[in-house]
Amino acid sequence: MPVLSCYACGRTVEAPAAPRCECGEPRWFETDPEALAALEWPGSLDARAWAFADLLPVDPPAAGVGAAAGGTPLVRTPTLDEYAGVRTFVKDEGLNPTGSFKDRGTAVGIELALAEGADAVGTVSHGNMAMSTAAGAAAAGLDCVVCVPADISAERLGNIARYEPRIVRVEGDYGRLYYDALEIGPERGVRFVNSDTPGRVAGQKTTALEALTQHRARTGAVPDAIVLPTSSGGHASGAYKALLELRAAGLLDEAATPRLYLVQAAACAPVAAAYRDGREAVTRVERGETVAYSIANPDPPSGTRALHGARETGGGAVAVEDEEILDAQRRLAAEAGLTVEASSATALAGARRLAADGVLDSEDSVVCVTTGSGFKESVGAAAGDEVDAETVPLDELGDRL
Repeated sequence: MPVLSCYACGRTVEAPAAPRCECGEPRWFETDPEALAALEWPGSLDARAWAFADLLPVDPPAAGVGAAAGGTPLVRTPTLDEYAGVRTFVKDEGLNPTGSFKDRGTAVGIELALAEGADAVGTVSHGNMAMSTAAGAAAAGLDCVVCVPADISAERLGNIARYEPRIVRVEGDYGRLYYDALEIGPERGVRFVNSDTPGRVAGQKTTALEALTQHRARTGAVPDAIVLPTSSGGHASGAYKALLELRAAGLLDEAATPRLYLVQAAACAPVAAAYRDGREAVTRVERGETVAYSIANPDPPSGTRALHGARETGGGAVAVEDEEILDAQRRLAAEAGLTVEASSATALAGARRLAADGVLDSEDSVVCVTTGSGFKESVGAAAGDEVDAETVPLDELGDRL
C-alpha cells in the first residue's frame, strides 16, 4: 500500500488520504525502498518514455496523452551563456503534449484516480494545469471539472474549453478555492488533482530526475544548480523530492547535490520574500500585476516546503522584475530559438540575476527549467466568448459541483 508522509513533522499515513497533514503542511508519496536500492543512472533516456517509473506510486499510463508526458529535451544553449553569466542548459517542458510540465503530474494523478475507481477528476486552475487535466481526463475517459476565476480572460477560457470539460467560473476568494475543492470534491465524486497534491508532485519530480540524467550523460556530472519558476511550490517540491531520492539511492552525495533556486515575479513573490527575510514559513502577500500571470500565486500551498527544499540543497529564492522577464523571453527566442511563455522565462531571468549578484559563477553549469510553451499565449481567444461556463459564488460550489 502506498504511503504518504509529511516532510515537516514526519507523520505517515496509508494512501489514499487527505493531501495535507494534520500539522497543515502538504504530504507527498514515500518511495518504495526496494526501488531506491535498485536505482541506477540510466545510460540514456528514450524520447517520450516515462523515466524512473519505478519511483512512482502507480504505473504510468500505457496509452493516451498521459503516456506521452515527459521525455523532454535538455538543450545546451551556449549562445545564452554570456547573457546569463553561467553555462546554460534549458529543460524545455513546453514539448509536453499540452505544452507544459503539468502533463507529468496530471498523468500520475489521473492514474491514481482510475486505480481508486473515480469517475471524474477536477482541478482549480486558469491556465496550464486546467488544460492538462482536461486533456488527460478526455484521454482516460473521465469526466472533468475545471474551476476558474470569474474574471478569466476569453483567451484562457478558449484554450481550456477545447478539451470540453465542465467549466465553473467561481466568484470569491480564488485562493481559498484550492482548499475548499479538496474537501468538497470527494463528497461530490470528483477527485481534485490540484497544484501540489501528492500524485501531481510524484509525476512532476521526473522533470528534475530527467534533467540530471541528461546532464550527466552529456557532461559526466550533474549540474551545479537547477533554476525553476515557482508558483504553488508543487513543481519545486517535486524537484526537491527527486534530489532526496537520488541521495537515498546513493547516486548523489550531499556535496554534489545540485542547488535548487526558485524564481518568482517581483509583483507576487511570497517565497522569495520569505527567503529574503530569513523566515522559515511562507505567508500570503498582495498580488500585483505581472506578465508572469501563471506563477502569480499570492498564497502558495507548498511554498514553505519549496523554500525548505531550496535551503536544504544550498540554494535559495529570488524575485525578478517584469522587464527582466520580458528581456529573458526575447533572448530565449532570438538567441536560442526557444519560444516560452513569460512565466517560464523567469528561469533565465533568475539565473542571470543570481550570476550578477555573485550567487552563481560563470563556470557553474545551470539547468533553467522552462515550464511552458509560448505558442499558447495567443491561441484560443476567438473561442473564449462562446464557451459554455456557469458562474457560481464560492460558498455555493458544494451544492453546484
